[in-house]
Amino acid sequence: MLVSSIHSKYTNADYDINVFMPDSEVPIDGFPVIYVLDGLSYYSFARDTIRLQYINSKKTGIIPAIIVGIGHKKNEMRQRRFIDFTGPAEQLIVPHHAKGKIPEEYGGAEQFLSFIENELKPLVEQKYSINKREQSLFGHSLGGYFALWCQFTHPSLFQNYIAISPSVWWNEKELLNMCTTYCMEKKHSNRHTFIGVGEKEGFMVDDAQEIVKILLSHQHSTEYYVAPEENHASVVPTVISRAFRFVLTKNQ
Repeated sequence: MLVSSIHSKYTNADYDINVFMPDSEVPIDGFPVIYVLDGLSYYSFARDTIRLQYINSKKTGIIPAIIVGIGHKKNEMRQRRFIDFTGPAEQLIVPHHAKGKIPEEYGGAEQFLSFIENELKPLVEQKYSINKREQSLFGHSLGGYFALWCQFTHPSLFQNYIAISPSVWWNEKELLNMCTTYCMEKKHSNRHTFIGVGEKEGFMVDDAQEIVKILLSHQHSTEYYVAPEENHASVVPTVISRAFRFVLTKNQ
């Protein structure tokens, strides 16, 4: 259901927030919660993945969880994704495949994260019984970049990070250096990362593997999955159950 449309003072933008609450007994520690970026596209997938599978969790590996969809306004979505999901770049070098596709405004990830941390999460925690030690962030494409950027720069905000087809290419693959620094500074204690990509995504498979290689070399809790026969548009529905099982059952 649509809970509310929130105007953020940090981004000066409006977001549609949808929340799914499981129809089951509240755990002693509260429900795990998964924040889903691009809510207009992926909230329903995430909601139904949880709703249809938690009733038989012994077989599916999916336990009851709250889903929070964070959606841009439809007429602003393309522009706002580049603003909200990308880190700052003093001089952006655009790779060939992205030329002509990037809006003039970008690099507002810090402000968007402030919205999540200081405006959205307190609202969710006030209205719902959640387990603050079991919070996940889910993103695809640029949203996947943002999930990893958040993990490498502000790892305490979530315990689990799901990045599907992450746009590692952004700003000359800056995530690779961020990932190395994050691991070297040992910020990854009790943090868990799922990275998925479609087999037919070309260079994005190689980019994802570079991130995974760094994480695994530092014994980071990581699961990596290449979805056979899938591409950038088809990968999310085929990977989402596996991703949710990873973040919801890792301690069971």
